[in-house]
Amino acid sequence: MEKITEKLLLEKASPKTNKLEQIKTLNLSRLGLKSQDLPVRLLSRLQYLERWDLSGNRLQELPKNLELPALRYLDLSDNQLEDVTTLESLSNLEELKMEDNLYITVSDNYKLMALLPKLRIHNGKDVSTTANHLRYVYTENLRTRIIAVWEKSFCLPDPITAEKMSALEKDFVNTARQQVKFGPSSVSDFTKWRVENIAKEYLHSLTKPKKEPESKESTDTKENCVVSTPTKRKQTASVDTSIRLTPRKKLCADLPASPVEASPRKSSLRKLETLTQTSAVRMSPRKISQPPSTPTRGQTKPETPRRGATTVRQTKEDGGAQKKQKNRTDADMLSTIKTQQPVCLKPLHVLQCHSKQDSSEDFSTQLWACAFQPMPDFNGTGGGSRLVATCGGDSLCVIDCETGLVMKKYKVPGEEFFSLAWSTVLMSRGGGASAQHCSILAAGGKKGLVKLIHPRNNMAYGEFRASRKALSVLRFNHRQGNFLFTGSYDNKIVMWDIGGVDSQYNYKVVQLLVLQISATPLHICLPPTSPSSHLLTACEDGLHCYNTQLCTNNTKSRSEEMEITFPIYKKEDKCHDYHTIDGLSFLTDDIVASKNYMHGSIYLWSWSRTKAQRPDKKDRTVCAVVLAELQWANTEIPYLALNTCPGRAYIVCGDDKGRLWTYHVNDLQKNGFQTGKPILPTEVLEWPTPVRKGIGQVEGPTINSVAMDPELHYLVALSDKNMVIVWKREKSS
Repeated sequence: MEKITEKLLLEKASPKTNKLEQIKTLNLSRLGLKSQDLPVRLLSRLQYLERWDLSGNRLQELPKNLELPALRYLDLSDNQLEDVTTLESLSNLEELKMEDNLYITVSDNYKLMALLPKLRIHNGKDVSTTANHLRYVYTENLRTRIIAVWEKSFCLPDPITAEKMSALEKDFVNTARQQVKFGPSSVSDFTKWRVENIAKEYLHSLTKPKKEPESKESTDTKENCVVSTPTKRKQTASVDTSIRLTPRKKLCADLPASPVEASPRKSSLRKLETLTQTSAVRMSPRKISQPPSTPTRGQTKPETPRRGATTVRQTKEDGGAQKKQKNRTDADMLSTIKTQQPVCLKPLHVLQCHSKQDSSEDFSTQLWACAFQPMPDFNGTGGGSRLVATCGGDSLCVIDCETGLVMKKYKVPGEEFFSLAWSTVLMSRGGGASAQHCSILAAGGKKGLVKLIHPRNNMAYGEFRASRKALSVLRFNHRQGNFLFTGSYDNKIVMWDIGGVDSQYNYKVVQLLVLQISATPLHICLPPTSPSSHLLTACEDGLHCYNTQLCTNNTKSRSEEMEITFPIYKKEDKCHDYHTIDGLSFLTDDIVASKNYMHGSIYLWSWSRTKAQRPDKKDRTVCAVVLAELQWANTEIPYLALNTCPGRAYIVCGDDKGRLWTYHVNDLQKNGFQTGKPILPTEVLEWPTPVRKGIGQVEGPTINSVAMDPELHYLVALSDKNMVIVWKREKSS
């Protein structure tokens, strides 16, 4: 047995370095190590260690409180482990090997799944579905029974003292362990251990001091919002039925209702079509002879009839002081955005790759959603690639933005795809090989089915029914890639665990949560800092927030936590309803960009300050704390989605003339943020007017959706006339 020293760690590490803090892989296998031979203080310096091999030693347990925040892979096979609870501090562990440990039981394996929230691969097998069942469903059943024991036989002492609480805890925990019976007898040891932990947590939660509500609300909140909860509204704008102006997603009323599968099965594998350059109809973007026109403040805007109610005004002195204070606060909020220079974008490709029967005459297929493929690193996050996925009609395409080639194409006859989303899941390979990250696509539309696709291997490996009605939006949890949210036209958002896959593409899907929505969800956003606890959804009747935390006492089916309102609601009347939120995206961890139908502007508002207006959580309605208002196009066409590029501080939204309105937030801070008026765009990219042989110039279509890679090397826009437009950033910018 060798003594663990800094020199030994550097010798056994890779990449070769002279600093412990730079080690990413460490092999300490077959050194005869015992638990006492692992120095916690020295090992705790390995803050960037991602893979650690401790196989073939004589370890009975790992040191307690050993924190290695970057560790994703740990091999403890062929040891003498008896206690697995000491691994709890390795909270980011995704893959663990424990074979050939004689004293490890099934209950110990279950303990590992409960203790390690990100564990997906155990002994070479994907256990994410089983693990999530234990963490949420099984735990919730135990908690319900434990609370019943408390309410039947126990109560808090009066007065509460440390001595009385200690005796109460001992009595309560012992009673719960004896009375709570759940699950198979083969894992009774795990059940008793879990009951003990939950009982202690529940008792401590009863004695936690409650936070006192704040006494004051921000003055700008009262100034800018309607406090009353708006009722559900329908759009009343008149439309000439002979002309199709609204790119509304059509639903098939006669779609046969398929029974919802309780446990979706693996479908037969299907290869993707691999297309060559000639498979997509290409048009040449026409060079713009004039610089893009930016609308001026003098442009006229159709008058919006106001309500008859009079507006209460403050005195000039009070109003001026409050306005200055608000502008300073909002400017400080926007100043946290990293400084970047504006970019210069030029049209590169115009493609027709979703045509019906590959017809070059198809200018009617609506294209609805696009997203760039993420490039995962060991943390499951990373930059972006130049591959973008697009969907519309009965097909889904993966396009190389630089070359304009359609690399993959997937068609489902009779389907109409409305949404797609990328994610990264683990693929277990078996045979002792470690699991690898793989990028997958989920897509859905009018049939209510979610298609699961692994583009790199040309494999459409499965599907499951998410709804009896059409799907309107899909969104993955960016921190837990196997959690998928689906929004549908039956006014529901469902959270699924799609697990990972093995080398044979076996998978399993489990429903975790159902959110009851008051209208069709159009967009789903997860706050970047708390994607597992909150969900924002933009709907036909407003913007709503839901609690999606799984480890709570809440039921599997949940209702709205709060509605977020906007100042434009004050201007509603019988002819103008601004409640439809058809654009929503986070620009930073806190700043949100959203767009109200027919408003002609984009709001930038603070998520944290808006949420903080509910200190006692009694009010169901809060007004968005608006930081800025961006001028946008005047149009009555809904569902023109905006998007953001946090890495370059950009917001982009298309209009009904083929133009792209771009906003660079650093420029917004310089140009008139203090004025209180809608801020002009940084640049409006004009429709490139592509030329088609035999047809001539193609007029500007409606831009339904846009996407940008993280560094804004490429911008992709989808139209309602079956055209994908790729813009590229010039190198000088």
